[in-house]
This record gives sequence, structure tokens and C-alpha cells, in this order.
Amino acid sequence: MEWLIWIGTALAVIGLIGLVYCIVTAIRAKRAGLSEDDLRARLQRVVAINMAALLISVLGLMCVVTGILLG
Repeated sequence: MEWLIWIGTALAVIGLIGLVYCIVTAIRAKRAGLSEDDLRARLQRVVAINMAALLISVLGLMCVVTGILLG
């Protein structure tokens, strides 16, 4: 089950990269001095990406744990 651990690790890293992207994007949006509506629209898109990144990260961690338990 070593392959499951490596796949899970890759998914977890991809999820973490997505989370870092969301943090950087949100900070840039707040510093840009946008109007309330524009800022809200950008942050809503970031929230959607953030949820997807969290899902990918959780699936990766589940694969790692499953691989360890079965291996």
C-alpha cells in the first residue's frame, strides 16, 4: 500500500499549495483598495478555491492514513 501513501501525500501537498494560493490572493485583494463589491466578489471566488483545496487536502490525508493502516 505504499503507492496509496504516495498518492495521498501528493494530494495533501497539492491541497496545501492551494491553501497558500488562497491566502496570498486574499491578502493581495485586501491591499488593492478595491470597492466593497469588488472585494466581496474576489473573496467569494477565493472561498470556493479554498474549499476545493481543503477537500483535496483531506482526501490526501485520508489516503495516507488508509495506506498506513493497510500497509
